[in-house]
Amino acid sequence: NVLGTTLGKDMEFAECVHPFPEYNNRRSLVVMADYVTTEAGTGCVHTAPGHGDVDFETGLKYKLPILCPVDSQGKLTEEAGERFKGMFVFDANIPVLKYLAELNCLLGKENIKHQYAHCWRCKNPIIFRATSQWFASIDGFRDEALKSIDDVQWIPSWGQQRIHNMVSDRHDWCISRQRVWGVPIPVFYCDNCGEHLINEATIDSVANWFEKEGSDAWWAHTAEELLPEGTVCPKCGGKHFHKESDIMDVWFDSGSSHMAVAAKRPELSWPVAMYLEGSDQHRGWFQSSLLTSVAVAGRAPYESVLTHGYVVDGDGRKMSKSVGNVIVPQDVIKQYGADIIRLWTASSDYKADIRISPKILKQLAEVYRKIRNTIRYILGNTNDFNYETDAVPFNEMLELDQWALMHLQLLKKEVTAAYESYDFHVLYHAIHNFCTVEMSSFYLDILKDRLYAYKADSKERRSAQTAMHEILMDLIVMLSPVLSFTMEEVWQFMKKPANAPESVQMLPWPEVKEEYINEELETKWDNFIEIRSEITKVLELARRNKQIGHSLDAKVELHAEGEALAILKSVEKDLATLLIVSQAVIVEGAAEGAEATGREDLKVTVAAAEGHKCERCWIYSDEVGQDAEHPTLCKRCAEAVKA
Repeated sequence: NVLGTTLGKDMEFAECVHPFPEYNNRRSLVVMADYVTTEAGTGCVHTAPGHGDVDFETGLKYKLPILCPVDSQGKLTEEAGERFKGMFVFDANIPVLKYLAELNCLLGKENIKHQYAHCWRCKNPIIFRATSQWFASIDGFRDEALKSIDDVQWIPSWGQQRIHNMVSDRHDWCISRQRVWGVPIPVFYCDNCGEHLINEATIDSVANWFEKEGSDAWWAHTAEELLPEGTVCPKCGGKHFHKESDIMDVWFDSGSSHMAVAAKRPELSWPVAMYLEGSDQHRGWFQSSLLTSVAVAGRAPYESVLTHGYVVDGDGRKMSKSVGNVIVPQDVIKQYGADIIRLWTASSDYKADIRISPKILKQLAEVYRKIRNTIRYILGNTNDFNYETDAVPFNEMLELDQWALMHLQLLKKEVTAAYESYDFHVLYHAIHNFCTVEMSSFYLDILKDRLYAYKADSKERRSAQTAMHEILMDLIVMLSPVLSFTMEEVWQFMKKPANAPESVQMLPWPEVKEEYINEELETKWDNFIEIRSEITKVLELARRNKQIGHSLDAKVELHAEGEALAILKSVEKDLATLLIVSQAVIVEGAAEGAEATGREDLKVTVAAAEGHKCERCWIYSDEVGQDAEHPTLCKRCAEAVKA
């Protein structure tokens, strides 16, 4: 039975009478709410300024009373009337419906399922209550705080804009919390008139108690004991007080820790060098520390702020015991050792969420093994080397050794810059590539013949050992912040210089030797390495086809022209050694039947090596058998064995 229609806006400021007779003096104002949308359901809905943030704002706008008839235990108060007083708020739904029916005011009832606020920890439904709170106003020093943000180094740089936006939009900081534990708010209230009491004298008195007994003194003593003797209410002269029951916001606690810790202890410094936490702390610890520091000292409490992501599983999911995808560090340490966790940390780009899983850890264990084996190889081949007496000057070293030391200098530049900018994943990849690509796959592989076959004290061998020793010394220092335990172990096994420190952690940071860097040399060898990789592919194909066994069983003819010819000619004297074959011949121009490579200016022919195989170095040559004393050795190996 439609009695009539009207627009909602025409009902604004109309007054409605409460259906309960005991509330007949209570009027409800019809108000407008633009946050009620057609998507969420529109019409006449109740507004409770004491039980919701948007309703509270509406209450302020229309000057509505902030009614909150629910106490801190969730029970209805006297404001709800004698009939409902003391009921738990959720238990009152049915009695209210029954009372409406009794008054013939219940037009209908229906169960509606909708989203509702729940506790994130225990998952139970909650209600909002408007209560008296303590606030700190940001308006008085916001501009100063924003300026301080610009004086800080933010890592990554987007953190600066993120916290700037949050501070610029902030007005009041609610610093009180309704908890049964925490640091109390040191405010007293007059029992007679209810006036609050807080001044310099009361703060100093409470601080003295806290210094003696800790913050528990607040609960262990009465208000009269905590206050200075003779304290009276400035409003009514009352002498009896009770204590504030709210605690301080925990962000205020942590946000003032820089003053309580760094500024107080002589062994520490203020402002601190760095704050380090997750990306959620731009609205938390980073910001609360900034605000307390600017308010008191006029500047940020930190020189730099580093933000990291969160650790998630291999599929990018949050770790949860219920899901069963939690990786426990102690279990990883038992299986792999602590250095694998440190290596995983360094390998991750912490600016985003960091993934970890058994598969990822297994891959990192392989990386660790490759780095460790590179160092182990160098340790084994420098065991008879004394750097102070056996080292070869750089300008007298073989060119390949000079190339290796030059790449070490480039590595030091990259790693040092990565450490200084906290880009640990960059140094991880740089060192990993250096050990596996430039060292193990190229330089150290080629060195085997020189290290194993030449005379122990030959210049060729000492040149290689000099380079390896320098590489090892610098490598263990660069790796020591990450693979701390492994590098400490390496340091104990190394042949150390005189007066060497006890720990690798006490060694100076490696300095870049600019005089070792030669762009022309780098270009020459980088070009050769590219050509060598093409030749190696052809040798590998010949090995798979059982044309040869080991690469030293081969003789290669390199049919080259143009750029490839010039590059190969530049290393012609050592070409067989560099390719790890017994013989290598450069033939100018193309050839029929030669194996094509990835380059148009190079083709390769692989044949069986000529001559006899030396039992010691495995290289085929016509010189094997020329020494009567050692008929199975080549000339070089025979001389080395005699020596």
